[in-house]
Amino acid sequence: MSGRVIHFELPADDVERAQAFYSKAFGWKMRSMPGMGYTLVGTTPTDEKGMPTQAGAINGGMLKRQAPVQTPLITVHVAEIDTALRIIEKLGGATVRAKMPVGDMGFAAYFRDTEGNVVGLWQDAAR
Repeated sequence: MSGRVIHFELPADDVERAQAFYSKAFGWKMRSMPGMGYTLVGTTPTDEKGMPTQAGAINGGMLKRQAPVQTPLITVHVAEIDTALRIIEKLGGATVRAKMPVGDMGFAAYFRDTEGNVVGLWQDAAR
């Protein structure tokens, strides 16, 4: 199903400090992605495919604070990013970062909504 919130991203000025904070405050599990400048943040148990096992739960990521991720953001699942961005732009939003591949997992993009919020989009890789 498209349109559901599936991920969050937390930017940090000091990623190691932020990792320690969230690990100690909430017991979140951190897994750095070598060469990507990105940390996967586990907030809930996952299955063998890395999907949360608890309904409604999501995991996220952490990265160095930089444009376009300056504040916490959510990521919305869509069937096709290019189509979603066309609709968003017709409604007054704007593309911040066009569709880009994320390894062999899928594709990501960022847009700015009509209120100035940056929001992520995710499209699964074709299987």
